[in-house]
Amino acid sequence: MTIRQLAEQDPFTTKDGSTIRSILDLSNAPVEKQSLAEAVVPQGTATKRHYHRLSEEFYFLLEGRAMMEIDGEEREVGPGDAVLIPAGAWHQIRGLQETRFLCCCAPPYSHEDTYFA
Repeated sequence: MTIRQLAEQDPFTTKDGSTIRSILDLSNAPVEKQSLAEAVVPQGTATKRHYHRLSEEFYFLLEGRAMMEIDGEEREVGPGDAVLIPAGAWHQIRGLQETRFLCCCAPPYSHEDTYFA
C-alpha cells in the first residue's frame, strides 16, 4: 500500500513556472499511468503557455480564482471547478488570487513532455 502525505512533499518549480508538490508520481511511488500534484499560482502571476504531447491533464481548483486559457479560449475558474486539458492543447493559468489546485496527468507528468513556442 502506498500512501503519501501532502505536507511531507517538498515543493519544486516545474518547467512551466508553477510551484508544485508531487503527491503521487514517478519520483515517490510505484506509479505507472498517472500522477497527482498540488500546484500553487500566486496572484498576478501565470504559468508559461505550454503544451504536453503525451499527457492529458485535469486541474481541480481548491482555492482562489484564476483565468484558464486552453487553445485560445479563456474562462475564469474557481473552487470546485474541474478543467480538462487534452494532450497537445496549449494552456496557461493566471492567478487572479493566489490559486491552489490539484493536477492529475496521464501519463505521469515529466519535464521532458513540456513544450513551449
